[in-house]
Amino acid sequence: MIDGELDKHDPEAVAEALKLVTATIAGKGGGRAEFWIHDVQDGDDAGPVAAGFTPYRDLWQLRAPLPAAPSNLIVRAFDPHSVDDLDAFIEVNNRAFSWHPEQGGQTRRDIEARMGEPWFRPEGFLLHEREGRLAGFCWTKVHAPDGDDPALGEIYVIAVDPDFHGQGLGKPMTLAGLEWLHAAGLQTAMLYVESDNTSANVVYQRIGFDRHRTDRAFETHVEPIA
Repeated sequence: MIDGELDKHDPEAVAEALKLVTATIAGKGGGRAEFWIHDVQDGDDAGPVAAGFTPYRDLWQLRAPLPAAPSNLIVRAFDPHSVDDLDAFIEVNNRAFSWHPEQGGQTRRDIEARMGEPWFRPEGFLLHEREGRLAGFCWTKVHAPDGDDPALGEIYVIAVDPDFHGQGLGKPMTLAGLEWLHAAGLQTAMLYVESDNTSANVVYQRIGFDRHRTDRAFETHVEPIA
C-alpha cells in the first residue's frame, strides 16, 4: 500500500513511489505487486510502466438512468435467515465466478460478513428459481450521494448458474435489479464489469448503460534481493 497523497497523473511521482514499494517487497523476499489507478486517463500508464509494472486488467464502471425497461421475471428476496438460500447462493456464485479473482471462491463467512455491513438490504437481493433450484441472482447496493455523484443504485453482484446459460436470463435478471432500485427511489444505476466480458457488456449496452470511467490494474513480479 502507498501511504499519503499521490497524484496519479504525475508519472514521475507514481514511478518513484512504486519503485520504493517494490524495493521494500524485494527486501522481504519478493513476490507479486499490484497497483490500481481509478478513473485512469491518457498518459497515466507511464508511471507504473516506468517502475516495471504491466497493465493487465481494466474494470469499467457503467451508469444508466432509471427507470429502465420492466423485467417481468419472477423473483423473490433473499432470506438472510435461510441456510438454504445462503448455500444455494454460494454454490451458484462460485460456479458462475470460478474465473474471477475477487468474486470466486466465496465462503459462508465471506457472505455473512457482507450481510453484516450497514448497507445490506435483503429485499434488494433478488433470487430467480427454476426447476426447483436457484437459476440466477441480482444483488443490489445503494450508495449515498458523494461529492459530485448523486445517490447511486448498484448492481453489486449478478450471475446466472452455468446450467441455465443460453436461456436469456441475464437481461431480465439485470432489469429486475434496476426495477427494485428505482422503486427504492434511485434515479441513476451503476455497476462494475470487466472490460473483456463481452457477453455481459453487450447486455448492459442494450439495457442503456454507458461507460462512466475505467479503473486499471497493473502488476509486476518482484525478485528477492539475493
